[in-house]
Amino acid sequence: MSLSAAYKQNFDTLRRAMLAGDAALMECQLTATGEVVAVVCAANRLSEGGAEFVPLATLFSGNPYTTVNPPHPDGGFYAQGAHPDDNEPDVGT
Repeated sequence: MSLSAAYKQNFDTLRRAMLAGDAALMECQLTATGEVVAVVCAANRLSEGGAEFVPLATLFSGNPYTTVNPPHPDGGFYAQGAHPDDNEPDVGT
């Protein structure tokens, strides 16, 4: 799976916001669960002096190394506990 154009565009928006000092870390609530999460936002400065915030990403609330499996260069993903030097990807996930 390759990253979608929308993900790449959002990442570029975030990069530009960070470089311009127009990024914010906000505490928000997930609508589906009510969980409070940290959200990375880009700030659009308004002509009347305010700002509107565009949510782009959430931060991990726990250990990200146990939450995600990184991609394997030969396809698929490394399984939990697998060392990045292992040669066998877990292509089933």
